[in-house]
Amino acid sequence: MPSWQGKSKGNKLGYRIFIELLRWGGVVPAYILLRFVAAYYFLFSWDSSKAIWQYFRQHLHYSRWKSCWSLYRNYYVFGQTLIDKIVMMAGIPNKFTFDFDGEPFLRDIVQQKKGGILLSAHLGNWEVAGHLFTRLETPINIVMFDGEHERIKSYLSSVTGERVVKVILLKDDLSHIYEINDALSKNELVCMHADRFLKGNKSVKVPFLGKAAQFPLGPFQLAVTFRVPVSYVFAFKESSRHYHLFATRPNIYNGKQDIPKAVNDFVHVMEEKVLKYPLQWFNYYDFWSED
Repeated sequence: MPSWQGKSKGNKLGYRIFIELLRWGGVVPAYILLRFVAAYYFLFSWDSSKAIWQYFRQHLHYSRWKSCWSLYRNYYVFGQTLIDKIVMMAGIPNKFTFDFDGEPFLRDIVQQKKGGILLSAHLGNWEVAGHLFTRLETPINIVMFDGEHERIKSYLSSVTGERVVKVILLKDDLSHIYEINDALSKNELVCMHADRFLKGNKSVKVPFLGKAAQFPLGPFQLAVTFRVPVSYVFAFKESSRHYHLFATRPNIYNGKQDIPKAVNDFVHVMEEKVLKYPLQWFNYYDFWSED
């Protein structure tokens, strides 16, 4: 099973079709078309389907029938989160509602004026969470791999306009470290995923859903290096038009000796959320691969 390659699926035509549907009739017709798109991936995207099938069967211990049905629903919910992201960022009229557990924790980080690190994973809809974090009234920086195809990125930018957050791209020359340091020194929030890494990056093996899995060391090394408050944040879709956001009480990790604690704290929260929202796991590769 191939590992994650740092790129997302999809093409420009597909995005264009859905965006035009959203402009014409809102999310309902887009969701209807999505049922057929999800069926296509369910039937023909062998590699990603195999990975998610194993996740349901081997780690959540679902029956064959429940795993099969959950696999289709996983593709459908993933498509919904992509549609919702475009709706939110493009300012298309919508009826989405939100609950936000832990918002006072994030406001407390801002008030400390030390900056802060928010760690999340490929669970739920991180992009919607990042969009809503602007209500914290402090600059938001998202650290990410530059893995999207350029044509798709430019097309989405033309639809959504200027970003509501700043982006820090991970680079081989490690210049992103200086950008992160600069953002934190200005009392800004730095958000990043802590569940994926590219081949060659440092990682640590931690028990997760009954079997050891590799997690990137980088986000946790940054947390202990800068010694700023760290919160784990997630946003999950609970109905067709309702999201639930979570933020944990912030911790400050001091020095390299705290890296194992930071990793275990994150994985514990991540596992808890996966078990509560199993259909919103969006890692379409063998997450537990020995490679």
